[in-house]
Amino acid sequence: MTLAAEIRQGDRRALARGLTLVENGDPAAAALLADVGTASRAHRIGITGPPGAGKSTLVSALTALWRGDDRSVGVLAVDPSSPFTGGALLGDRVRMLTHSGDEGVFIRSLASRGALGGLSAAIYDAADLLDAAGFDPVLVETVGVGQGEVEICRVADTTVVVLAPGAGDVVQGMKAGLVEAADVLVVNQADREGADALVAALRSAAELRDAPAPPILETTATTGAGVDELRQLLDARVGDAEGESLRARRLERAHARLRAAVDRARAHRYWAAREDALARAAEAVAAGDTTPAAAVRDLLEGDA
Repeated sequence: MTLAAEIRQGDRRALARGLTLVENGDPAAAALLADVGTASRAHRIGITGPPGAGKSTLVSALTALWRGDDRSVGVLAVDPSSPFTGGALLGDRVRMLTHSGDEGVFIRSLASRGALGGLSAAIYDAADLLDAAGFDPVLVETVGVGQGEVEICRVADTTVVVLAPGAGDVVQGMKAGLVEAADVLVVNQADREGADALVAALRSAAELRDAPAPPILETTATTGAGVDELRQLLDARVGDAEGESLRARRLERAHARLRAAVDRARAHRYWAAREDALARAAEAVAAGDTTPAAAVRDLLEGDA
């Protein structure tokens, strides 16, 4: 039996092997993905927001509710990369130990490895494999916060932005970023002082969007308050699975995925053919013999 067939049958070890292939960029990954297919069946939900907002606790609480409905849940937690190995720090898997041993939950940490937007370059392929293995929904939790984080909306069918009281200054910096990209806004830790002020700030920020304002929900993931309402809202969004909105989002995802793949392939070929030129340019810049801008110009002119 092929690895792809094992993944489609829900074999967790096969899925783990497949995820390792795509994360490491192994040449065998392309054949695996072609065999598995890329049809989107699962509801892919992006969870993003600043550190300390309680994203992992909220994901854990949502997972417990979906498991209560006997649904299999896949979680891709995009962790900061180790500065030494490039590997994920595994923080989210540590925080979701309550689901360890549950065959209906699969949690995988992926290293961001410096990818823009806090997302691993392998996230599209990894989500495909979880989808093929029968997990639905597939949750993608991203690290950090900022306008670059809107990349999550190209990966997910639904983007959930999680904030917590005390993040008012973050909201100001996100008016043209995350708040604009959000399909659902969540004020977590809503039992804390300042929650009402944060909700009001979010409403003001959402008014600047060109699109209709997203729903704003209040939750306290540690107690479960408001989490079921969020789960119901997310499930209701799939009711229009054949709707124009979801088709448009998935088309956008395909465009972004192809563009990113071409950019990575071209960059790899470019630098593979210019390692010596890069080394000489770097030495010249380090010695002060040229400027970075001039070195870049020379590298590009050499390409011409």
